[in-house]
Amino acid sequence: MALVGGYFVLATRRISAQAERAVPASGRFMTLGAHRIHYVDQGEGRPILFIHGLGAQLHHFRHPLFPELADFRCVALDRPGSGYSARPVSFSGGLVEQADLVARFITELGLEKPLVVGHSLGGAVALALAENHPETVSGLVLLSPLTHLEDELRPEFRSLYIKSSLKRRLMAETLAVPTSLKYAPQTLAFLFSPQAAPQDYGTAGGGFAGLRPSHFYATSADMVAIERDLGAIQARYGELDLPVGVMFGTADRVLDFRLHGAPLAGRIKDLELDLVDGLGHMPQFVEAKRVAGLVRRIAARAFGTPADKLVG
Repeated sequence: MALVGGYFVLATRRISAQAERAVPASGRFMTLGAHRIHYVDQGEGRPILFIHGLGAQLHHFRHPLFPELADFRCVALDRPGSGYSARPVSFSGGLVEQADLVARFITELGLEKPLVVGHSLGGAVALALAENHPETVSGLVLLSPLTHLEDELRPEFRSLYIKSSLKRRLMAETLAVPTSLKYAPQTLAFLFSPQAAPQDYGTAGGGFAGLRPSHFYATSADMVAIERDLGAIQARYGELDLPVGVMFGTADRVLDFRLHGAPLAGRIKDLELDLVDGLGHMPQFVEAKRVAGLVRRIAARAFGTPADKLVG
């Protein structure tokens, strides 16, 4: 057992080192208490803040969307523990905790009520941010967002649902990274289906950055924390008083638009819902121009700017 464990520890370190060479930290760092947040800050104009989903990192926006929104100040961060952001041991990864940290980040960076774009689990964090810190945001754009608790944990996510922090740490340092690399083609097919993942997803999309123990640990902790906060967040959608845009693909295999998208139309009063026939879970990669169009429409309402001034 010691020999086998040692083999996987060495394999994990080798893969992690290769991943860091393929996708190195490319932004700036901000210290917020015990957190060290990695972020990119690009362009000038009205601010847009991007929050990525489960197991992802800031490159999910930087490569596909920033060029489409070059006339805005685009800021994307690695959520705590993801990518190159470090999180303290005491941080549980709860959605409300993450939203509180994002609010501190907005204040520290001096962003003036940004439009917040959240993808997948990042959408849930964005919703918690708007509910608990409404003074910090001007509007939301949610891409394939996680919005409602599901009745049961689906098979695709069971390997991430590790309640014990000790077991999670052991898995992160041994089996998780080599296994993630082995099954990467199946994972990408699940995330992007029915579309194909971009050929350069590992580098430009930041995929290789996920092959690191700290990233797996944070992803697993975030997965476990969902059930603690999401019910309370979804109960408050009727309180939201800001422009909100939602894009969902009808072929999304990760989150079903019938549970996480369509019901919002009756809950959020100032909502624009864009259901895209045949689209999967990654609209920012597959339909970047359409996503940018939605961002611009919500930005025009959120910032009180005539739409023809935000057409790019």
